Amino acid sequence: MKHNEDRGHAMDPIYHLLPDAPKPVTPYSHAVQAGPFLFVTGQLATDPDDDALPLPDGIEAQTRKVMDNLARVLKGCGMSFANVVFARIFLTDFKRDYAAMNAIFSSHFDDAHRPGRTTIGVCDLARGGIVEIDMVAYKP
Repeated sequence: MKHNEDRGHAMDPIYHLLPDAPKPVTPYSHAVQAGPFLFVTGQLATDPDDDALPLPDGIEAQTRKVMDNLARVLKGCGMSFANVVFARIFLTDFKRDYAAMNAIFSSHFDDAHRPGRTTIGVCDLARGGIVEIDMVAYKP
């Protein structure tokens, strides 16, 4: 962890751009660490190894890929889903996709340690995605 005590700050934010995570589609960091909190940018179902590939078809395949991409970002920052305290989920077809997305999302968390969450229906997502998820993780 980076400390900047010489500038009068106990800890400045750390901006993570990770080689194993999907290539950013716009100018952003994969995650920003501020104190014990890690703010993970929303991930789509893009392929981290070949950004030119189309997104997979269907909510199940896209949710699995999104969760894999989130796991890569968390791992690159020394964390895992066990550190996640909050998630926001964006769906372009809420009624159709909520149950299937929820089943896959929930399988990544212990029943005793489920993160807080908001799920939102939206008109559109980048790259034609049908699901995007961002997270806040905590590591004291």
